[in-house]
Order: sequence, then C-alpha cells, then structure tokens
Amino acid sequence: VQLQASGGGLVKTGGSLRLSCAASGISFRSYAMGWFRQAPGKDREFVAAIRSTGLASDYTDSVKGRSTISSDNAKNTVYLQMNSLKPEDTAVYYCAARTDGFSWYTNRYSRSGYDYWGRGTQVTVSS
Repeated sequence: VQLQASGGGLVKTGGSLRLSCAASGISFRSYAMGWFRQAPGKDREFVAAIRSTGLASDYTDSVKGRSTISSDNAKNTVYLQMNSLKPEDTAVYYCAARTDGFSWYTNRYSRSGYDYWGRGTQVTVSS
C-alpha cells in the first residue's frame, strides 16, 4: 500500500494550494480518505475526511469554509483544496486511508482509525 502526497509548498497569507494524494495497493472505492496535519511541536490533528462514495465529508472547524476535500475514483486520488491560507495552517500534511463503514460515524477524527498513512507534504504559509 502506498499513499503519495504532493502539492505542498510555500505560499503567502491568503493564498491557495491543492494537495493531492495518490493511492495504490488498495481498493480505493472501499476506503474513506483523510487528511491530517502536524505542526512543529504539536500533535497530528484531523483536517478533513471523505467517504468512499465521495458523498459525505467532514472538516475540522479551523478549515471549514476555506477547504474542500474531494476524490476521484478513476485516478485513485484524494484532493484537499485549501484557500485563504493562514500562517497557522503551516504544517506537514498527511493523507490516510481507512476501510469505510459504520466506523465513519465513530472515529473518523482519530489517527487510530486509519489503516494506512502517506509520508506527508510540507505546507508553509508566510505572513
């Protein structure tokens, strides 16, 4: 299983980035996908997640209204479009995969709920 995240970079406050995560080795249509981030000295935190159908998603409050998670089953890829970026969005962003099912309703926010992780991509927002 491989999750390859890309799209990070250095942007100014108010800028935008689109992160991508290409998955291989899993049946992508059976997995919910998530994005987490980890800033220096802080724990890894939930950012967004999307169900295998692409019909349901969820976001942490700090990115709601500024970010959109989407998926393309034909490309086995999940995206995170981030707009109006702020310095506090600076972190390494990780994508993760979990077998979709009823557990979506119980622990989609938890790191422990995900089976596979990518290596991460750095997002730096300058003030």
